[in-house]
Amino acid sequence: MTDVHGKAVPEIRKFKPYIKEFFRRADIFLLCICIISSIFGITMIEKAVTGMYEGGWNMSEPSKYLAVQIASMFIGIGAFVFFTIIDVDLIAQQWKLLMVFDLLLLIALVLLGEDDGTGNKSWIRFAGIGIQPSEVIKVIYIIVAAKQMTYLKEYKDINSFFSVVQMAAHFMLVFGSIVVVSSDLGSASILLGIFLVMFFAIGARLYWFAAGGAAVAAAIPLLWNYFLKDYQKQRLIAPYDPSIDPDGWGITWQTTQSKLTLASGRLTGVEEGHSPSIFTGKHTDFIFSCVGENLGMIGCLAVILLLLIIIIHCVRIGLQSGRTFDMLICIGVASAVTVQMFINIGMNIGITPVIGITLPFFSYGGSSMVTMFGAMGLVSGVKYKLKPEHFSLIY
Repeated sequence: MTDVHGKAVPEIRKFKPYIKEFFRRADIFLLCICIISSIFGITMIEKAVTGMYEGGWNMSEPSKYLAVQIASMFIGIGAFVFFTIIDVDLIAQQWKLLMVFDLLLLIALVLLGEDDGTGNKSWIRFAGIGIQPSEVIKVIYIIVAAKQMTYLKEYKDINSFFSVVQMAAHFMLVFGSIVVVSSDLGSASILLGIFLVMFFAIGARLYWFAAGGAAVAAAIPLLWNYFLKDYQKQRLIAPYDPSIDPDGWGITWQTTQSKLTLASGRLTGVEEGHSPSIFTGKHTDFIFSCVGENLGMIGCLAVILLLLIIIIHCVRIGLQSGRTFDMLICIGVASAVTVQMFINIGMNIGITPVIGITLPFFSYGGSSMVTMFGAMGLVSGVKYKLKPEHFSLIY
């Protein structure tokens, strides 16, 4: 292709209108906040892995961790763009294929899954690359559940017994599969939070929550005695029973070190080279303690503020979408971030069990980074659509 002077026209010019359209309609604000959070997290990961490497832990070069996280961020940005442009309605229409894909991931986890060091068989590794299927399953559940709930809301009675049974059965199928296959209570807990928030957002009556709470209370003895392993029981009750690990050198060792590290940072963080503790997981589940150590309470508040901006923005986009399905997508994504933030920070300060939950955009982990950007792309895709005539659910 040439211009009027016979010179070659760069191919990128053909895409300029599409690029302009993307930046005009996509949620660039959300993308920028996610990128800022990711860069913030990468900076803290560098601090954590360098300290662990210098402290004598048997680790590969810290640069490898940074390379993985940076590459995951760029792949995640690509996922954000893809899911912004591709209408999630078209994806949801293939809900049967999505369920089959879920099943294939679980089968792969049974056949190829590896222990991540916490007793959970939750990773598939090949060619030096690790994939955590539960991260993908989480996003697929949001899409399929939103499709199911929207149908029941618009064509059935959402509070009828049969509607509630269908929604509960779908949730229990995914929840139970993760628990049975991988023993991953962390991912299962996130799914529970997503289901409860979406169930409330669709207009479920409070008596269904009361009935569900009673059913869970009745099932706890069965789960405790026949499904949970001893180490899982200890993890769940350790934050509330000091007698489980009175010296802090057993199952609560990481939490003890995390609290010590957080406290050392005070308002603005410790001086370089004065870290009071070096422990495994500081770059993953306990990245929040690394932030507190290096940047103090100010840094911790900055992390919480960034995540709250993401959560509130997702909810706002959902409420302004004008469609039940789009609203549920946004609420589901917001609830996933909320539950992960609450549990992860709770793990770091010792008020929730240590169950392997990452801090979105901040913790080390390629699967978490890519899927979280992809989930944000779903929210951006809601904004990307043309608005219906009556576009707001709030006035």
